[in-house]
Amino acid sequence: MTLSPNQTLERNRRLIDDLRARPAETPWLEFKENNADASLIGKLVSALSNAARLADQHFGYLVWGVRDGNHEAVGTSFDFATKREQGQPFELWLANRLQPGLDFRFEEVDYRGVRLVLLTIPAAGTAPIEFDRISYVRIGSATPRLSDHPERLRALWARLQPYAWEAGLTAQFVTGDDVLARLDYANYFDLTGQRLPDNRHGIFDRLQADRLIQQDVGGHWNITNLGAILFAKRLADFGPSLERKGVRFVAYGGPGRAYAVTHRQDGQRGYAAGFQGLIDFIDGLLPRNEHIGSAFREERPLYPAIAIRELVANALIHQDMTITGAGPLIELFSDRMEITNPGAPLVSPDRFLDAPPRSRNEALASLMRRMRLCEEQGTGIDKVLTAVELHQLPPPDFRTEGEAVRVVFFAPRRFADMTPEERVRACYQHAALKYESGQRMTNATLRDRLGIDPRNASQASVIIRLAVGSDLIRPADPEHPRAGYVPFWA
Repeated sequence: MTLSPNQTLERNRRLIDDLRARPAETPWLEFKENNADASLIGKLVSALSNAARLADQHFGYLVWGVRDGNHEAVGTSFDFATKREQGQPFELWLANRLQPGLDFRFEEVDYRGVRLVLLTIPAAGTAPIEFDRISYVRIGSATPRLSDHPERLRALWARLQPYAWEAGLTAQFVTGDDVLARLDYANYFDLTGQRLPDNRHGIFDRLQADRLIQQDVGGHWNITNLGAILFAKRLADFGPSLERKGVRFVAYGGPGRAYAVTHRQDGQRGYAAGFQGLIDFIDGLLPRNEHIGSAFREERPLYPAIAIRELVANALIHQDMTITGAGPLIELFSDRMEITNPGAPLVSPDRFLDAPPRSRNEALASLMRRMRLCEEQGTGIDKVLTAVELHQLPPPDFRTEGEAVRVVFFAPRRFADMTPEERVRACYQHAALKYESGQRMTNATLRDRLGIDPRNASQASVIIRLAVGSDLIRPADPEHPRAGYVPFWA
């Protein structure tokens, strides 16, 4: 969200009030009167950015026009807009000497009748910030090289490792009323199983504890990416970058995208706030088979609900949030469902079942698990494949397509109608699922999985030979062929 000029001016004034009220400068805050030395400013930008990350601050600040000793606002003659260095505009000169690139911002502030200059410096995000290929840090009033203080360098790298998209800010300097109007806070308390506090202080305290919001200056608040992507009442309220991460659903009238679109929904709510509504919407569109029980007829969906729920949750959790203009996509065809999320996988798709779980969005994943919107870490794909086998569906296809992951989830089909590739993939997934549960795949278990008549055991044998020849499975004990089979990575 972009602040209006009046909001920006008011926030800057409130920010400077807070900075001046501090008893002394901090490692991420520096006051100057008129010092315009370009090299000094470059070193300070590096030092303040690195120090801000060490102190868990989103920004460092350099303020001209405030006296260092007593923090009196005396004004400044420093003019960043007209200053030139080596024939270049000063801001361009500075930007070209900072690595990695840094979105710093100079602003002139009319502060109580005196002219100040505020430089806002984002905290280091992915690596220590260098000026002219050297990293600096603030220690007291000194600005030494970071490499001369290895203990601080180690601490900085430790801080950089967990830094994630979720911690970024999507709305700044909003009032408490705005926070409550934009975030579905009641849903947050309901999903996390907490009692809704009877006062605003209690509400904000809990939202801040889960890093959905953070305090800004002058009694205002910031809303984090995590807070907005999970609990936004309307993602559009947070700008186009967040709005495009809404879940998009498209249903087609046939087996391909050339067929007419029968239903379309572009998600506008945050993932947690809108999750159950999305699942119910999908469930209402799914075709059903009639099942005759001992006394009643009942309709059952073609796709197991737990598998859809888990696959959708996985797409939300494991997407690469830094890819702009893209979000999770769910497509329903007459013979399958495809779920796509932006971002190359962190592990190979054929190892989704067994590889240690990894996520780009740990805070998002952790909170969604706490709210029971998805399975515990590492068990989701197990649940999907177990449900697929129980319903004797064709094996889902987990694949990488460009910079995205796509899962193709097929409608029921007889064994005779499966392709050879699908039969081999089913064999591999069955062997992996058996191994993960402490068992081994055999000809008999594969026949049960695929619905092969026991009189046609040779069909299962052919599939096993193909899977072995494709290096997807191997004999558990080559000396004892009847010992069963395990996946290639076992």
